[in-house]
Amino acid sequence: MAAVTAEDLKLELETFDIGCEEDSVLDKMLEQCMCHRMKGQDIVYEWVAFSTTKGQLKLSLNNLETFEHEVLNKRQKTKGSSKNNKFSTTTRDVHSIQDLIKAEEEEENLLDSYSTPGKGSQKRALTTPEHPKSKRSAARLPSPGLLFSPASFSPCATPSQKYSMRSARGEVVATFGAVQGPRWTGKGQTAVQVELLESREDSLTSSYKYMFQRLRDVRDVLTEKIDLLGEELRSHFNIEEFSPVSLPAQDTVSVLGQVCCDSNGKLNAQSVLLEASQEHGARQVPVDVSELKDYSLFPGQVVVMEGMNTSGSRFVASKLYEGSPLPFYSSPQLKQEMNEVSESVMVLVACGPYTPSDSLSYDPLIDLINIINKDRPDVCILLGPFVDSKHEQIEKVQVTETFESIFSTCIDSIVDGTRGTGCKLVFVPSQRDVHHHYIYPQPPFTLPDLKKDDVQRVTLAPDPCTLLIGGVTFGMTSTDILFYMGAEEISCATGSDRFSRIMKHMLTQRSYYPLYPPAEEVNMDYERFQQYGQLPLTPDILIVPSELRYFIKDVIGCVCVNPARLTKGQVGGTYGRLLIQQNPVQEEGKRVSPCIAAQVVKI
Repeated sequence: MAAVTAEDLKLELETFDIGCEEDSVLDKMLEQCMCHRMKGQDIVYEWVAFSTTKGQLKLSLNNLETFEHEVLNKRQKTKGSSKNNKFSTTTRDVHSIQDLIKAEEEEENLLDSYSTPGKGSQKRALTTPEHPKSKRSAARLPSPGLLFSPASFSPCATPSQKYSMRSARGEVVATFGAVQGPRWTGKGQTAVQVELLESREDSLTSSYKYMFQRLRDVRDVLTEKIDLLGEELRSHFNIEEFSPVSLPAQDTVSVLGQVCCDSNGKLNAQSVLLEASQEHGARQVPVDVSELKDYSLFPGQVVVMEGMNTSGSRFVASKLYEGSPLPFYSSPQLKQEMNEVSESVMVLVACGPYTPSDSLSYDPLIDLINIINKDRPDVCILLGPFVDSKHEQIEKVQVTETFESIFSTCIDSIVDGTRGTGCKLVFVPSQRDVHHHYIYPQPPFTLPDLKKDDVQRVTLAPDPCTLLIGGVTFGMTSTDILFYMGAEEISCATGSDRFSRIMKHMLTQRSYYPLYPPAEEVNMDYERFQQYGQLPLTPDILIVPSELRYFIKDVIGCVCVNPARLTKGQVGGTYGRLLIQQNPVQEEGKRVSPCIAAQVVKI
């Protein structure tokens, strides 16, 4: 399904003479389109029918929430049950590895497969059943003896027409900092160190048993989180002591607790509850936020509120303390080398899916590997999904290979296709990877067939993870925390945008996933989350790929990057690239980010 834009929604609304001047209303409807996977035309039709039955309701945020609760949520359940009856057994033909080896010998270089005649011949081959092997065009990349072609790992060889006709290729759509000197190229340095920040004993390096957690264990994890963050807040803001949230008091008191909602619906200003830990009574009390001039709240957020609770049944908040970030990375070796300026390192970041939504052809990934071979980045971070569980053909099992086989061939092609550049590769899984463990935190991939020569070049990281790349810390998660928190956060804040607020929440709550309860799509194991899902420090760079719009922002000293996804529906998406330097020139008395420059670029 093609991505819906605010302009599309506005045009559809104007068809029914429905005016909408508020951007927040359009953003909310756009958010509903993404959540429920609807086209702009369809959601407008549903809204017109709903508003008509209710007596011509005005298009507003409150009415859209009611609309989602009464119409969209029920529609999604009905659609889910009907899909089970539409199982298709259609299969696609897949060539064997032997056929591909033969095809490799027939090709001379990569340019032949990407020239205009090559594309034309591919289209003719698809309509010529007498020559089935000509569907597969092989290509030779710079590394010796390498075979790489769209069909070498595509269960469906039919290319996406919309993707191939995309415009603005290579256009820079977001920038941070400025590049001085040469253009965006790396050196393919094999000497750049890529490692997990914490030791292997303290990192998630293998699979584990899940689906055995007890409610008592979840409660203990949440209680410990409240107590630990509460102690940091008390120390940072010089608060003497915390009072129980439900204790009647005629004077102003400070209370500690976790924000939650009074029902199963979306949090709003009238449904805010503050839940205390076991130490402070483990009670919930409704919170009146009307006196707060500036606030941003979401379920699961640990806060300190200052205010009055005269009756013990309702706390009237007058001041809010939201948290403080952890310190940045510092090592003795880094301090010794402060006077030495190291060479800059180029890092490329891309997030799946790596196929268009209307085809299982990995053409976007091929284009990305060509970019890697051209620009020669020192490190490439590739986040899942690699075999997307949300792809329609995957959902209907319209493939003849196993999901594991498709993934293995895809990874082998990436490793072989970039061997000539010498760049380090980092693979991070996603819960949307259909062949991998559906749990968060998620263990890293296992590649038992990886060649010995590539072991030192490939890093298999869990989700989430904190990496040390050339002395610079990278925090990253492939789970769409931006989308999930953006749908739950309520705000009465001036002078800040939603993305910056969410990033600040992650840094000050010191967690890769501070939302509780988690989204329905996120299968959380809280015991492992307590161990592996917390931020060990404030990273220099935080990578948070999302369905939402790409951005690069400096949030309290951390450079936060949303490279978005490599494909957006049937068309091409974006990827990110960064220039980092371990010891940049320091300004007197002020920390300077090791991220010299960053860009988000269209594939």
